Amino acid sequence: MNRALNILAALVVLGSVAVWLALGANRGWTKTSAQIKAVDEITGIEAITYEDRFQPGLDFVGAGLAVGGALAGMGFLILATKNKRNKASQAA
Repeated sequence: MNRALNILAALVVLGSVAVWLALGANRGWTKTSAQIKAVDEITGIEAITYEDRFQPGLDFVGAGLAVGGALAGMGFLILATKNKRNKASQAA
């Protein structure tokens, strides 16, 4: 159980960093739309339009690190309780 939680924690951390890098590595907050400058062909005036696009930010990575840390902590907690039980059974 301990090993499974540690592996799951590593996968969550690596997965969140990989998704963050693959989708643009936005160093701000997570965005659900992106600005695109569009030039009108006739008048030549620039306008800003918005395109729906998910760009995970540092809050996304932080949440992944927090969940991974919590899973790793649970793994260490389970290991500590198993060691305590084994010592108690050996003393009796």
